Amino acid sequence: MSKILKGTILLTAGTFLSKFLGMIYTVPFENMVGTEGTDLFSIAYVPYSILLSLSSMGVPVAVSKFVSKYNSLGDYETGRRMLKAGMTLMSITGVLAFLMLFFSAEQVALLTVGDESERLSQATMVIQMVSFALLVIPPMSITRGFFQGNESMAPTAVSQVVEQIVRIVFLLVSVFVIVQVLQGPIPKAIGFATFAAFIGGIASCIVLYVYWKKRKPFLDQQLHAQEYTYGLSNKDMFKELFTYAGPFILVGIATPLYQLVDQFTLEKAIKASGLDYNNAFSIINFLSHKLIMIPVTLGLGLSLALLPAITQSFTKNEMNRLNHQINQALQIVALLIIPAVVGLSVVAIEAYATFYGVDEVTYRGNLLRWYAPVGLFLALYTVTSSILQGINKQNFAVVSLGTGIILKITLNWWLIQMFGAKGAIIATGIGVAAAVILNFWRIFTSIEFDYKPLFKRTLLVLILTTIMAITVILVKWIFGLFLEPAANRIDALVVLVFSIGIGGLVYMWLTYQTTLLEHILGGRVRVLDKFLKRR
Repeated sequence: MSKILKGTILLTAGTFLSKFLGMIYTVPFENMVGTEGTDLFSIAYVPYSILLSLSSMGVPVAVSKFVSKYNSLGDYETGRRMLKAGMTLMSITGVLAFLMLFFSAEQVALLTVGDESERLSQATMVIQMVSFALLVIPPMSITRGFFQGNESMAPTAVSQVVEQIVRIVFLLVSVFVIVQVLQGPIPKAIGFATFAAFIGGIASCIVLYVYWKKRKPFLDQQLHAQEYTYGLSNKDMFKELFTYAGPFILVGIATPLYQLVDQFTLEKAIKASGLDYNNAFSIINFLSHKLIMIPVTLGLGLSLALLPAITQSFTKNEMNRLNHQINQALQIVALLIIPAVVGLSVVAIEAYATFYGVDEVTYRGNLLRWYAPVGLFLALYTVTSSILQGINKQNFAVVSLGTGIILKITLNWWLIQMFGAKGAIIATGIGVAAAVILNFWRIFTSIEFDYKPLFKRTLLVLILTTIMAITVILVKWIFGLFLEPAANRIDALVVLVFSIGIGGLVYMWLTYQTTLLEHILGGRVRVLDKFLKRR
C-alpha cells in the first residue's frame, strides 16, 4: 500500500472516529441534562463553530497544499517559514475571535432567546465559556496542516481523536459531578461542558508538540540539504495560502450558517405561531444532526481523498480520466449515503428512542425522519465543492453557498409558521439542495461530463434502496407485534439492530448480485466473493 493511500486512510479513519465519538457522547449527556440542557449547549456551539471555521477549518488543507508544493520543489525553508508566520497569524486571529465571541455573547444570546432575563444570562455564560477554545485551536490547525504537507497524517489523525476523547471525558465528568453529585444547576453544568472544547484543544496541542519534537531532527535534515529557496515574503505566502484556504472555509461554515439562521429564528417563529417550542433547535441541530453526520462523514472522507486525483487529472488535461474519477466519486456517494439516510429515516423513531430515550419520542423521532434526507445534500455539497476546487472553479462555491443561505433565510420563518419545527428542516433542505444543483451545473458546464453512467447507477441504487426500505418496514412490523419501541428503550434497541442488520444485508446482497458494487468500486469485492457466490 502506498504512503499516500495509507495517509488518506489514516486521516479519514481519524476524522470518522472523531465524528463517531462526537455522536456517542450525546447519549449520556442528553440523559443527564435533558433537551433543555442540550438546547443551551447548542446555542453556544453554533456561533463558536462559525468563528472556528473562519479561523481554522480551511487552514489545515491549505497549509498542507502550500507546504507540499514547495517541498516538491526542494524548498523546505518556505514551508518552515509558513509554519512560523502562520502560527503567529493564527494566534492573533484566535485572540481576536475569542474577544469577538466573548464580548458579543450577550448580544448573540439576546438575538437567540430574547430578553428573558434568566435564559439570557444562562446563554451568555455558556457562549463565553466556549469562546476560550478559540485561543488554542487556530494555531493548532496550522501545525496539523504542516504535518500533512510533509505527508505525515498520523499527527492530525491522532491529535483529532485525543482532542475528542479528552473533551468528552472532561465534559461528561464535569456534568456528572455538578448535576448528579453536587445536585447543582444544569446551566452551570452546560458552561463546563462548553469549556471542555478548550481542554480538548490543549490536549491536542500537547500531542502535536510530542510529534514535533520526535520529527524535528528529520525535518531539520531536509532544511539543511536544500540548495534553493524562492524567498517569498510573508505577504506573498499568505496571499497564496488564502487563495487555497477560501473554498475550504466556505465548505466548513456551510452547515453552521444554516444552523445559525435556525438559532435566531426557530424559537421565535414557533412561539409566534402559537405552538410549543419543546427545545426543537437542539433536537434538530444537535441531537438529530449528530446521528445524520455519520453518513455525511463518509462524504467528507471521500472529498478529502478525491481532491488530489481530480486536480492532477485536470492539470494534465486528461479529461477521460477526470470524467471517470468524478463519476466514480458521485456514484460512491449514491451507493453509500442514499441507503444510509433512507434507512435512518425509516427507523427514525427507533433510533431516537435508542440513543436519547422514549420521552416525546414520536414528535422528536419524526423531526429526525424529516432531517435524515438532508444528510445526503450536505454530503453532496461537500463532495461537489471539492470537485469544483479540483477543476479550478472553487470561487463558484461563494455563489452556491450564498444562494442556499438566502433561500434558507427567506423561507425559514414562513415554513415554520406553516409546518412548525419541520419547516426549518424543509428550508434547510431546499437551501442545501439548491447549492448542490448549482455546483452540479457548474461542473457539467466546465467540463465535458458524461452523466449517463451516474444517472443509470443512481437509478439502480434508488430501486435497491426502495427494496431495502420495504424490508426494514416489514421487519419493524413483525417485531412491533410483540415489542413496543416507542415506549421501551430496550425494545427500540432490539428493533433498531434487527431492522438495520437485515436491511443492510439485503442491500449488500442486492448490490453484489446485480454487479452494481463491483462496477462502482472498480473491481470484484473478494471478501464478499467468499460468502456470496453469484450465479
